[in-house]
Amino acid sequence: MSHADDSLMLLCGTAHPELGRRIAAEVGIPLTPMAVTRFSDGEFDVKIAASVREHDVFLIQPTCHPVNSTYMELFIILDALRRASAARINAVIPYYGYARKEKKTQPRDPISAKLMANFVQVAGAQRVIALDLHAEAIQGFFDIPVDSLTASKILARHIQERHPADNLVVVSPDVGGTARARSIARRLDRPLAIIDKRRPRDDDVEIVNVIGDVDGCTCVVVDDLVGTGATLVGAAHALRAKGARSVDVLATHGVLAEGALERLNDAPIDQVVVTDSIPLPSDATRFPKLHQVSVAPLIAEAVVRVHEGRSVSELFR
Repeated sequence: MSHADDSLMLLCGTAHPELGRRIAAEVGIPLTPMAVTRFSDGEFDVKIAASVREHDVFLIQPTCHPVNSTYMELFIILDALRRASAARINAVIPYYGYARKEKKTQPRDPISAKLMANFVQVAGAQRVIALDLHAEAIQGFFDIPVDSLTASKILARHIQERHPADNLVVVSPDVGGTARARSIARRLDRPLAIIDKRRPRDDDVEIVNVIGDVDGCTCVVVDDLVGTGATLVGAAHALRAKGARSVDVLATHGVLAEGALERLNDAPIDQVVVTDSIPLPSDATRFPKLHQVSVAPLIAEAVVRVHEGRSVSELFR
């Protein structure tokens, strides 16, 4: 892909500069230089090294760990772009932090995903490009256009190449993720199984049952993110107990909290596949089960289509 229109500009925050470079290479234009620094008390300062006046600007910034800092940096860069008279400001957020609090589950709960949407808009974003939101309803939290991409085609292609002729079953790790797993199952033309689980506490999970026949099958567990790994480890044990021959895990976002990689490495899991929506931990190379695929071509194609006013829905086919 090569794009010669000089009204298109790409900027990248400090959350994941490598992904920014990959997207820029796919689009065929350089990243606009920008310095993000901190004052002595930790406050961010931003200096954009080129004029953005009347340009269509795409700012790449996944709001991953440390999530509060990456969000604050995003807000300040958006404000700088708004005050510099960019024609349109597009926030490219491959990982949307605070998405797991998208509704009230108990009295006096916050709805943090909505709060972040408010901040993004107030800061100056006029459009958002996101990837595999934890809940699709989060699109409705914005009063600006949101293109919610999915990595399902990329992940399904990896499984097709890895297991071209296996007796394969796609597994949702919980009832809430059924639609996501069904999308992969449809692309692979394979049956679907579901893990019935309870979550007595945040970041804790209890596996109750496996709904579907997995005996003698290669199971592919599909989730939007890998956090602590507890859900996936529990699912792997439950599937093996029901006779699964092997277990792979597909997830868009490798959040991988402290201890997650060790937990997954010790579990009866053959491979864990994540995308490069957020950077991997520095010690990720020590874990041979972990495999990464890139979403840079997908995001780059969406950027070009949005800039040119073409349909983005074709990317979901």
